[in-house]
Amino acid sequence: MGMFENDNSGSSTASPLLEVVGGGDGGERRGGRWWWWKRVLDVEEAKKQVLFGLPMILTNVFYYSITLVSVMFAGHLGELELAGATLANSWATVTGIAFMIGQSGALETLCGQGYGAKLYRMLGIYLQASSIITIFFSFIISIIWLYTQPILIFLHQSSEISIAAALYMKYLVPAIFAYGFLQNILRFLQTQSVIWPLVVCSGLPLLIHFGIAYALVHRTTLGYKGAPLAASISLWLSTIMLAVYVKYAKIFGDTWKGFSSESFSHILSNLKLALPSAAMVCLEYCAFEILVLLAGLMPNSETSTSLIAMCVNTEAIAYMIAYGFSAAASTRVSNELGAGNPDRAKHAMAVTLKISICVALVVVLLLALCHNIWASFFSDSTVIIKDFAYMTPLLVASILLDSAQGVLSGVARGCGWQHIAMYINLATFYLIGMPISVLLAFKLKLYAKGLWIGLICGLSCQAASLLFITLRTNWTSIKLSVSCEKENPELIN
Repeated sequence: MGMFENDNSGSSTASPLLEVVGGGDGGERRGGRWWWWKRVLDVEEAKKQVLFGLPMILTNVFYYSITLVSVMFAGHLGELELAGATLANSWATVTGIAFMIGQSGALETLCGQGYGAKLYRMLGIYLQASSIITIFFSFIISIIWLYTQPILIFLHQSSEISIAAALYMKYLVPAIFAYGFLQNILRFLQTQSVIWPLVVCSGLPLLIHFGIAYALVHRTTLGYKGAPLAASISLWLSTIMLAVYVKYAKIFGDTWKGFSSESFSHILSNLKLALPSAAMVCLEYCAFEILVLLAGLMPNSETSTSLIAMCVNTEAIAYMIAYGFSAAASTRVSNELGAGNPDRAKHAMAVTLKISICVALVVVLLLALCHNIWASFFSDSTVIIKDFAYMTPLLVASILLDSAQGVLSGVARGCGWQHIAMYINLATFYLIGMPISVLLAFKLKLYAKGLWIGLICGLSCQAASLLFITLRTNWTSIKLSVSCEKENPELIN
């Protein structure tokens, strides 16, 4: 059920919006000693956003863990298998998974604002249009994945590791189709604030995945090939569970009316948001992977690569928390804008940003206090653990910036500003961040520190640019133009 539904009678009678509470002197009656805190943060709004963000965080962690568990099972077969599976997983993330996550971002705008405007039938149409786009791009990505070996060798990767990675990717091809559909359905539910079923439909397949991976890797002749095949099976299981839920749950009676040929007429309008949305996500993912590749070009490449990889993984884990609040910001903003409430959308954005930064402060405090323990999970080398301690202050800064830009990126998706965010990511990471990284790392001999300082510069410019756009844009001009005849909303900037 949706967290913010008023009753069980369907979407047409349920409020898609979070009620803004805590104004006036209501906070004073609950306890005078907390009046100062209520001035800083709308507590009621914050509670609802935390309850929205937590399931989204869990969902993201569960889906991330499915592919990670497969890499772990493959890694226990030997060093070559570990290297091949790790490289394949990174290659799959950059060339496919990131694209599917980004492409589905179009639904955060279309379905979110459509739901806020009570154009419930259009949500199912948009879902179908996005799924058609997913099928097309899944075939293209599959072809790229099947040619992984020559591509990796062209990129000067080890031939043995490239062969192992290519074999892994071959059996991961079915997963990209599942992941694309899965992300679309996830956005469809998210924009209607139906989020706890996402936890069930991601957590249960993860638990089953352990059994599937063990059986295929250790109890069949597939061995190494069983690890990626297990991930494909588990992701398809999750997709089927979500599809069945949408089909039969009464809560979607108004938003899912079955398949319709009308969806084909919305493919082009969906693409106008999907492509820049995919680009904005892929540009950021690629920037982190480029840092790992640059680390491999340094004099002490083994240590530098391990150190940067540890920082990238730590950043990615911390961002999973920011992702939950990014989804909350996107949903709240798109719903409120669709309902014609730009002031409430701004208020929701401000609350989400405060929560995300507060949570990030807790994370970086734990990292600062326990960085040696955390580093020991990745390596037993005293040199790497010591170097990671020197990197920790820089990692703290990047995590804080990432938590802020994550929320602002969610606002951009909710408002339909994906094209603006795409140009911002391109400029800040590749015209500012990367050149500074190369200059500091290789010219000034700062090495790993130099790479990460450049990333921080890029993240700073990215967050500042997104904040500037958010503050300077006239939100009242972002609304839905509704055709009375076709109930077809079009974004107007």
